[in-house]
Amino acid sequence: MDKLFLKTPIEFLKGVGTQRANVLKKELGIATYIDLLRHYPFRYIDRTKYYKLNEVDTELPLIQIIVRLKTIELLGEKATKRLVAKAVDDTGNIELVWFKSLKWIEKQLQPNSLYVIFGKVSFFNGKKQMTHPELELYQSPNSNFGNLSLQPVYSSTEKLKLFGLDSKGIQKIIASLVVHCLPHIEDNIPAYILNKYQLLNSATALKNIHFPNNAAILKHAIKALKFEELFFIQLKLLRTKLLRTQKFKGNVFDNVGDKFNFFYKNLLPFKLTEAQKRVIKEIRTDTKQGIQMNRLVQGDVGSGKTVVALLIMLLAVDNGYQACLMAPTEILANQHYLSLKALLKDNFLNIALLTGSVKQKNRKIIHEHLAAGTLNILIGTHALIEDNVLFKNLGLAVIDEQHRFGVEQRAKLWKKNAIPPHVLVMTATPIPRTLAMTLYGDLDVSVIDELPAGRKPIHTMHLYESSRLRMFGLMRQEIAKGRQVYVVYPLIKESATLDLKNLLDGTEVIAAEFPLPQYKISIVHGQMKTFEKEFEMQRFVKGETQIMVATTVIEVGVNIPNATVMVIENAERFGLAQLHQLRGRVGRGAEKSYCILMSGNKLSIDGRTRLQTMVSTQDGFKISEIDLQLRGPGNIKGKEQSGVLDLKIADLALDQQILLEARKTVIQLFDNDPELTKPENETLKNFFVTPKVGITLDKIS
Repeated sequence: MDKLFLKTPIEFLKGVGTQRANVLKKELGIATYIDLLRHYPFRYIDRTKYYKLNEVDTELPLIQIIVRLKTIELLGEKATKRLVAKAVDDTGNIELVWFKSLKWIEKQLQPNSLYVIFGKVSFFNGKKQMTHPELELYQSPNSNFGNLSLQPVYSSTEKLKLFGLDSKGIQKIIASLVVHCLPHIEDNIPAYILNKYQLLNSATALKNIHFPNNAAILKHAIKALKFEELFFIQLKLLRTKLLRTQKFKGNVFDNVGDKFNFFYKNLLPFKLTEAQKRVIKEIRTDTKQGIQMNRLVQGDVGSGKTVVALLIMLLAVDNGYQACLMAPTEILANQHYLSLKALLKDNFLNIALLTGSVKQKNRKIIHEHLAAGTLNILIGTHALIEDNVLFKNLGLAVIDEQHRFGVEQRAKLWKKNAIPPHVLVMTATPIPRTLAMTLYGDLDVSVIDELPAGRKPIHTMHLYESSRLRMFGLMRQEIAKGRQVYVVYPLIKESATLDLKNLLDGTEVIAAEFPLPQYKISIVHGQMKTFEKEFEMQRFVKGETQIMVATTVIEVGVNIPNATVMVIENAERFGLAQLHQLRGRVGRGAEKSYCILMSGNKLSIDGRTRLQTMVSTQDGFKISEIDLQLRGPGNIKGKEQSGVLDLKIADLALDQQILLEARKTVIQLFDNDPELTKPENETLKNFFVTPKVGITLDKIS
């Protein structure tokens, strides 16, 4: 495309002007011609059929009719004021009625002209009537964009409607723009790729996404634009990966030494699964190549990611390097530290914990040992990236739940060594394949898709409020066996706007049902100070309390094998990923465990689907696919990734095949032309060169 022309500010388009341009920018983020072209319809109304007035009745949905306008009248006063137009065809008559924007509409109407009217017919005082119809002057069928068989419907807002920019108003300015822009639209994707997948060129696709002549051409336009969008995301990600492998050397871990072997032969508490072995082998291959590793390890709750990370950290130590593990919260960092200490036993190697709570005296000792190289593994929070934390030779950085860290935070960790450390990213949130390829497309991905032997499935049940006594009975039964119970609430205290269970009221109910001295309760929530949370957690860890009442602060990082019951109040209000994470807090020991999803009687369709999904499967990847379909990609990974996932037309839940084609095409492209120097790839090379967009008015044609 002619990028300079398409960057023209939208206010210069006929029919827009300064006021409309400002509101388009504020409401929809549309500032330029290309922004408006990329404001795609979200649905289409089939307008292939025209009805006669004697065929219509109130049972019909939205319909269209060709009528001639006869009379136009303003009737009533103040509150009852309305504009009424009488219209006819050769079979009858109908009244068209408006209650808003009366003067503006009256000016637009032309008596004795033919109009296409579109809306829902009703009967009032025995007369056919259509309230606030869409209407446009009837034009011959071969005109450019009038009386379309497939009418585009655009998203708008109440504020935009005040400026005449409802769906119909937006359609008009886009129609003007498409005619204006077609000569300036060049193909972004090389012709040989378009031909390979039989894709429409950019100009044809853009014209037909807005104004399709029929359903078949619309289908082709949608596919072409989805492919283009996903292709350029993959082009960016895979080029980043390619440049990194060319630019960043990596430390070579070619020695499987004493520490790795001693732990593997003498301290490993269980036999590795085939999935764990496969992932370790993939990482070993990466770390022997002299290129910086960047690998994402996905694994469901309890799949054994921590042991895999520890083995790779031991590999780093055996090769003369230090390793670190960065977690997003103190609770999770503490949990990792305690887990690794327990696995390694005492005096096996030097390992330390660095968080915001570590006292200055201990912090100084850690800094000294780290700089001297006598500290082998450092576990911590973002405290690891502080400027005064200096490693002697950092060879491996493990990041847990990467999406909780910003790009700048992660970049600081890379700079802790002259040669950037190998990077191993772990996530316990299973990510759908399409989302992983889009969020983490520049990383290599490994999946631990197998749970260790002996792990029993968690019995999950959905109970309504009327079955609360049954839930209390199961809690008593498990506590009587010496087990422990979590009860999780969506809120800490009562809300004036949300009719949900809350922790403070819930604690009173539970304390009444499970009274002292027989039962003891821990309380943990996000408004408590760190030391208070830690104190309450430790009481539960040591078995001093049988019930932990909490908010989702215990979603990750708590590992208590003796806990066998997870009760989630108002479970319908939690997302699937969160429900799955919470359920993963139990089932960590050898005993049978339970997850009880409590809900109100009124459930939305999505809420019911989420609870049915949790009851029917424990496969985190299957759950993540359903979560993607329900919530969409932007809501799954949070705001930090919104730039990557600012998809205008592609849908990661539905367009997996197109994404796979786009990614495969980009991989082949870089295999054949890594520098994009071939003439046929010139447009792609230009994609990475940002044009200057400060256009002066006299340059706009």
